[in-house]
Amino acid sequence: MASLDALLIFLFTTLLVTIVSSETPCRNFKSIISFGDSIADTGNLVGLSNRNNLPVTAFSPYGETFFHHPTGRSCDGRIIMDFIAEFVGLPYVPPYFGSKNGNFDKGVNFAVAGATALESSFLMKRGIHPHTNVSLGVQLKSFKKSLPNICGSPSDCRDMIGNALILMGEIGGNDYNFPFFERKPIKEVKELVPFVIATISSSITELIGMGGKTFLVPGEFPIGCSVVYLTLYQTSNKEEYDPLTGCLKWLNKFGEYHSQQLKTELNRLRKLNPHVNIIYADYYNALLRLFKEPAKFGFMDRPLHACCGVGGPYNFNFTRKCGSVGVESCKDPSKYVGWDGVHMTEAAYKWIADGILKGPYAIPPFDRSCLRSEIKNKESLDKQFTLAQACVKL
Repeated sequence: MASLDALLIFLFTTLLVTIVSSETPCRNFKSIISFGDSIADTGNLVGLSNRNNLPVTAFSPYGETFFHHPTGRSCDGRIIMDFIAEFVGLPYVPPYFGSKNGNFDKGVNFAVAGATALESSFLMKRGIHPHTNVSLGVQLKSFKKSLPNICGSPSDCRDMIGNALILMGEIGGNDYNFPFFERKPIKEVKELVPFVIATISSSITELIGMGGKTFLVPGEFPIGCSVVYLTLYQTSNKEEYDPLTGCLKWLNKFGEYHSQQLKTELNRLRKLNPHVNIIYADYYNALLRLFKEPAKFGFMDRPLHACCGVGGPYNFNFTRKCGSVGVESCKDPSKYVGWDGVHMTEAAYKWIADGILKGPYAIPPFDRSCLRSEIKNKESLDKQFTLAQACVKL
């Protein structure tokens, strides 16, 4: 009898190791639902634009590295969301706007370049002029309106939303970009932060009510390292620059402030919704490390220049941007962190995505958020254990 028990334990242990080792983290998501701005846009702004007035992302050299043609992404290739899709074993997420008879079974993207978290009317009342009226609220309304075509009945839609990985951003960056670009005092911009955080929070809460179970919510970038800000706020005062990175310290502190407020609010939401996985994506530190130790990640020393651009100390000009006639990209984008002065290269986005997906720049860690895979493993183990018992009896 003892020998049979020992054999049973051996078989069970072997099956356990086999099942666990063959399980890929987070591959239980059935689709990706995305909201946000240009950091997550896979072609929506192009789809919403008039053919006679297309954004620069519709032209070369955008898309040259991976897709070998412009896709509407603000990058030379893949963006963070593309690497997330690859990691969870799903197709690249198609844009909703402009799609004709699109297949959204495995994912749908509502992120639009230039989008804000706050309504455009709210910003305009404060003397801020957004470039688009597709706010987070507008994106959410479009999503709800599209549900009958995407998933059918209310119960099927609730199931679809519950089994999806929901990317809530990046969003909110443009709420700050537009006033900063207009040189509004930082005090005025900082006053927007609670409103931005509240809007993101209410959108997550609404999606939870619709059945959402897993959210990935990014924080702000270290915008003091962004070419557009380094150009706009260039100064001879060396005290304003971080000696290690060359980034503007006061702008990075603002990015930290937004991110800290967002983390606090996400903690509050977790307490109210213990059955929901709300993951904070630390875009700030995942990107900042590339400026602190560029050689470690394969980038050039002091990688603050834009790969695609022309003129100025950072290869950026407000009137001749990437995608415009006569503006070329660098020979090797993989050596650059910045792509067009505002957005990052595919190489930088891959490192950011890796830091989120594989750690340590996600709270809680991304793979621990996949509770359904644990249930799936347990069910599989139960079946295998029953089979092992039957084998021993034979």
